[in-house]
Amino acid sequence: MTVTLADVAARAQVSPATVSRVLNGNYPVAASTRERVLRAVDELDYVLNGPASSLAAATSDLVGILVNDIADPFFGIMAAAIQSEIGGPGGRAGGERLGVVCNTGGSPERELTYLTLLQRQRAAAVVLTGGAVEDTSHASAVAAKLRKLAEAGTRVVLCGRPPAPEAAEAIALTFDNRGGGQQLTEHLIGLGHRRLGYIAGPEERTTTRHRLEGHRAALAVHGIEDDPRHTVYGRYDRRSGYEATLELLRRDPSLTAVVAANDTVALGACAALRDSGLRIPDDVSVAGFDDLPFSIDAVPALTTVRLPLSEAGARAGRIAMGREEPPPGGIATVRGELMVRGSTAVPRD
Repeated sequence: MTVTLADVAARAQVSPATVSRVLNGNYPVAASTRERVLRAVDELDYVLNGPASSLAAATSDLVGILVNDIADPFFGIMAAAIQSEIGGPGGRAGGERLGVVCNTGGSPERELTYLTLLQRQRAAAVVLTGGAVEDTSHASAVAAKLRKLAEAGTRVVLCGRPPAPEAAEAIALTFDNRGGGQQLTEHLIGLGHRRLGYIAGPEERTTTRHRLEGHRAALAVHGIEDDPRHTVYGRYDRRSGYEATLELLRRDPSLTAVVAANDTVALGACAALRDSGLRIPDDVSVAGFDDLPFSIDAVPALTTVRLPLSEAGARAGRIAMGREEPPPGGIATVRGELMVRGSTAVPRD
């Protein structure tokens, strides 16, 4: 039998109009109500104009690009590269597909909502960018969504995101964040630094954990204590870098280097050091991650790990469009490159 919107409303114990509002996202709905509706959609496997089993293949010209924060250059660069490969105005594919950027704001619930909406719209492809939330139940829910999308003929690509073991259909181009983090800290240790502060991103993100693991691996190799005072968690923005650096200096004024979770955080760290009367790199060295466009123009230019964001995004776009074969086994590791610049030097003592 065909599952109707009325069936979903009955299961969720709401009106059909409320179901429509949740699925279209065009009217405020209480979080608890939205959760009931989306759970009913999942349980009944409801999609637009009939059940998923009736879809031999995706029929829409829509391609969904999910990002955590479109204002962050990390995501903007990848989204632009994906867009250039899938078509639309200015795209290389001659306008055959319409790319829509879905900004989750880092919300796990919003990520699931967008995946549900893209399934209902029979998207031709879906590309998820950036790190995932480290939560078992959320990971399982995302994997279930990705499997349903793939079953309906939607190509699913993860770009800069770890593989999803429960959704083998999803192609993964994953960044080597651990290797890059270790390489960066190895560089600072090689210069003679032994008292290094680390500004991490949000604790629940895979990118945060992997980059921090690389940093700690380098400390362990050289027999340097991983002092808990020397790690502060924050967000992937400049203000967080500023505040975290002040906290690191309060905890240990003798630090000779600060490693930041990304380049934007590193800029905040530099500002905090200058406002504290410290010189970069004479008093404290600073290093970032990603090699965003502004990094080379910082004063001094920022030592960082370059991730090929544009190249990875373009490849994800081609795979999503079926114009490039997926990597063997459906997974490829994209490695970074250490870019040594003026923000790091031999420590002062």
